[in-house]
Amino acid sequence: MFLKNAWYVACTPDEIAQEPLGRTICGEAMVFYRAAGGAVAALEDFCPHRGAPLSLGFVRDGTLVCGYHGLEMGCHGKATGMPGQRVNGFPAVRSFPVIERYGFIWVWPGDAAADPAALHPLPWAEDPAWAYGGGLYHIRCDYRLMIDNLMDLTHETYVHASSIGQKEIDEAPPKTTSEGDEVVTSRFMENIMAPPFWRMALRGNGLADDVPVDRWQICRFSPPSHVMIEVGVAHAGHGGYHASAEHKAASVVVDFITPETEASIWYFWGMARNFRPDDAALTDQIREGQGKIFAEDLEMLERQQRNLEAWPQRKLLKLNIDAGGVLSRRVIDRLLASERGASANATQNAEA
Repeated sequence: MFLKNAWYVACTPDEIAQEPLGRTICGEAMVFYRAAGGAVAALEDFCPHRGAPLSLGFVRDGTLVCGYHGLEMGCHGKATGMPGQRVNGFPAVRSFPVIERYGFIWVWPGDAAADPAALHPLPWAEDPAWAYGGGLYHIRCDYRLMIDNLMDLTHETYVHASSIGQKEIDEAPPKTTSEGDEVVTSRFMENIMAPPFWRMALRGNGLADDVPVDRWQICRFSPPSHVMIEVGVAHAGHGGYHASAEHKAASVVVDFITPETEASIWYFWGMARNFRPDDAALTDQIREGQGKIFAEDLEMLERQQRNLEAWPQRKLLKLNIDAGGVLSRRVIDRLLASERGASANATQNAEA
């Protein structure tokens, strides 16, 4: 159901600052920790001695120690020691490729050779002219439902009526295109009043919040399950999306959707902005506002998942507003078929 030969956000550095972290990703139980020298390691969360979760252990001098009987594990999955025991012959557990970059720790859960060049580029994350603030939600839903949600922002009018929703979203038809593995859905609204969240953002950038604005939403899906959304408002009459910085408040909504199981996800959300990047108070204010907005999606998505599980035979309808999600699913299905075909060929060659 989900691609495995791809990079997913596994966690943020602060989550493994003090102790190992157990997390299931794409159905694989993993443990993340900092090994010798501070490098991040990821192993199967299974002690080869008695099967205890290694994530219940601790790290000593860069070595992961099982919390059950003290078995010491190396970062490549081999047991390296145990008090009073000889363990060199223990079978290795699986290790997973990891990369720490852009403020995230990424993991490759698949069997194919991990390709560092396939890591999703985030140029703003290494640019001091940008600031970022975000968080993490665990949501019990199919990861594709979250992609649908983010590629069709029509729901903002109803789910987020008190923050970013407004009737003009319904009145502005979206446009969806697909090229290669990327799907883009865009919506532009002109000469409207900004909703509460964007009035706050305008004030944060030192701009008037009580004048008409042009608003835009450009949602970009890329595999395996990432959605970046360019959003913003500009004082009307100054070029909208293309307005110069002194007339607008613009950001990138960051959405990394990491499947846990077929019916649950780790949702890493945030917002990157290139105005007043040194204003930590503004970053906190935006993070708090955005966190409340995304929290409003949780009940809807989890109840939607429960409905779909209760009535699996019922088909969902498709409207023009669903095009972004529909095309994104087609990309996923195509890549899944390719991945399965490559896996089958590798198995046949190994048996030959």
